[in-house]
Amino acid sequence: MTERPYTDADLRTEAARQLALSAQDPDFMGIGERMEGADIESTIPDGAETGRQWDGLAPHDFDAAQREIDDLLTKAADLSEWAIDLGADGLEPTGHVLKVGSATKHVARIHFAFDPDLAEDVRTSLVEGLAQVIADSL
Repeated sequence: MTERPYTDADLRTEAARQLALSAQDPDFMGIGERMEGADIESTIPDGAETGRQWDGLAPHDFDAAQREIDDLLTKAADLSEWAIDLGADGLEPTGHVLKVGSATKHVARIHFAFDPDLAEDVRTSLVEGLAQVIADSL
């Protein structure tokens, strides 16, 4: 076995650093280019594969959406380390989310990632159980 001059943790740290750098300064024009041909999620009818596309909007609506997307990207939390660790651990993010707080003010948001082989009912039970523990402690 060949000994490397770096650890797995070093690889994860560098990958997270590079992922974070790629998101720090979003390319405003690139945002618009990537919107072209992409569906607006809320316009895809049930059972359909496509809906209205961003570049089908009126120019002023497209420009406004592009600016808002740029703003969201700029304000996005740096989850680079988490993303790299999840992938390295073989876990996949799911739609399971717990929001802690009131309807108007969340004080915490918990997202889940699971082993791809973990059954959906087990995932749901774990999330519901954790939600109950949190509710009981507040």
